[in-house]
Amino acid sequence: MGYPTKVQLIQRKKSADQYYINFPTALAEAMEFQKGEIIEWIVSDKAHLILARQYAPPDPVLIKKKKTLPS
Repeated sequence: MGYPTKVQLIQRKKSADQYYINFPTALAEAMEFQKGEIIEWIVSDKAHLILARQYAPPDPVLIKKKKTLPS
């Protein structure tokens, strides 16, 4: 399930414009984000951004990932 979010633009007369993207509460809580946490945006391509955290809490449940063979 995705979380559609609108990009907001604040246009200022005397300084640079600012863009904002807000996280839905359910997503922020599931990721256990903390107030003031530093994150890094990485541009994968023009359709995808990757959000990277320097420090992340451990996963609550360990799931073994299955290896898939190339088709």
